[in-house]
Amino acid sequence: MATKPVVVYGASGYTGRLICEYLREYNVPFVAAGRDAAKLKQSMQENVAGIETADYEIAEVGHDVKALTELFADAEVVCNTVGPFSVYGPEVVEACLAAGTHYLDTTGEQDWMITCDEKYGSDFAAAGLLLAPGIAQMYTTGEIAAELCLEKPGLDTLDIAVFWGGSPTIASTLTILVNAATSGAYRLEQNRYEAWDPEAGLYQLVLPGQHELALALPWGGTSHPVWYRRDPRVANVKVLGGVFNRALMNGVPQIVANAVEATKDMAPDDRYAALTATAAQVMNQMPPRENPRLNKSVDSVHASGPLGRAHCVIYGNSNYKQTGLMQAYAAYHLLQQPPRRVGFASGCQAFGHRELLGVLESFGLVREPTVTVER
Repeated sequence: MATKPVVVYGASGYTGRLICEYLREYNVPFVAAGRDAAKLKQSMQENVAGIETADYEIAEVGHDVKALTELFADAEVVCNTVGPFSVYGPEVVEACLAAGTHYLDTTGEQDWMITCDEKYGSDFAAAGLLLAPGIAQMYTTGEIAAELCLEKPGLDTLDIAVFWGGSPTIASTLTILVNAATSGAYRLEQNRYEAWDPEAGLYQLVLPGQHELALALPWGGTSHPVWYRRDPRVANVKVLGGVFNRALMNGVPQIVANAVEATKDMAPDDRYAALTATAAQVMNQMPPRENPRLNKSVDSVHASGPLGRAHCVIYGNSNYKQTGLMQAYAAYHLLQQPPRRVGFASGCQAFGHRELLGVLESFGLVREPTVTVER
């Protein structure tokens, strides 16, 4: 049973450690939880800056609803970083609902987002709890940019580009392969999900701030089409994203295609094991701590309507730090007051886009957005 108000589940991973670091900065007591107590202890002591001044404890827990419910019983917020979320998320969500605990995660898996919305959202709303998957740089920072555009009424179409510098973590590499092999990727067209062509390959984008065309992919569809599907302001959403490293981007479609083809006829458990092995070949070690001179981010949103246009660009750095900070702030907020919306909600829907922007700016992770509105 947790004796702290926040549980970081998967705390020994790259993103989990950053959430712990920012919870420390907000003076929020937390439980660093996972399947291996020794690994958790080592990770906290060696990888979380300032951990000696944090109020925390270690908890080893099995990945099943009963054990997780017991751990979450006295907590108020769970920050879940254990993916792939479509594989490991249901037990955590169900435990949060049973324990009466708000749920946050860092997912980018569109199929998991849809599951949270359609399967669990109404139960969380009835319980007065927040179910907020996908609070992360790759999704929420772009959502902030979209919301700044939507401050101009009459815009109903969002064209979103999300780019970052750096390498995927071990967990996100596996998630990319599992997501590509087991689910589709959707954009929003007139409030309906429409599938991206899985054979289309790389897209070329004009990215603000550079002359060279950027290479992009639908990246599983991302969270934005799910968040905006029931928003009366928005009818159409498409999202493309990628890393600035062109060599890495050129290799991604082939790696994914080979993995999907090689595992297409396998039983689910065998397929997951094979995808895990492939992911380990691509990325089998933690990336280095982010360097803001190298790990940059660009979130660009073109919003349009029948007679209006707006464009917002948010330049930032250290995308994993952005994720860790927003997770920690969301938990900090929930300990003091209810969210703006209960049930299934995005970061901006739950906490406000200008509030989240201010948090990122105050920690020096994004600069003031550049917003251009055609009047």
